[in-house]
Amino acid sequence: MPTLIRRQDDDQFILGDDPFTAVADDEGLPPGDVIISFTRFQAEGDRLLAEGRAVGVRLEPAEEVEALAYDLPRIAVVALAFPKYRDGRAYTAARLLRQRFSYAGEVRAVGEVLREQAGFMVRCGFDAFAPADGASPADWAHAVHRHRHVYQRAADLRTPAYVEREGG
Repeated sequence: MPTLIRRQDDDQFILGDDPFTAVADDEGLPPGDVIISFTRFQAEGDRLLAEGRAVGVRLEPAEEVEALAYDLPRIAVVALAFPKYRDGRAYTAARLLRQRFSYAGEVRAVGEVLREQAGFMVRCGFDAFAPADGASPADWAHAVHRHRHVYQRAADLRTPAYVEREGG
């Protein structure tokens, strides 16, 4: 089973097995829980969910998270793709999932995911990561906690510096 770095409630990071199989559009579906493309989910999602599977959907940067809004309560994982580390559209998608749509399932970063992005990803609402740089959970935790202060509100609900200065 592939492994992921997962964020725990106490802001710790652990290495965990991935119970999902990522399946390309041109591959057959294996038994068990799967992560499929948004296109494939539109075609086969109802059937897979009716089979009792946990289903995840992979969104590419050009695909809008709003298109999943109706189905979010049925989706176990939303895997947001980073085809290049400098493509930040998945940050917006994660924040929309958490704040606009109140999505409580797993938001996973996949693709070219690097530990330097960890702090920003957590602030936007990601809670599982498939790092491309071989980072360990300890590396990930260090990167997330590198900066004590933040300067704006975000999905992680950390108190911004200006509020700290005002005393609460």
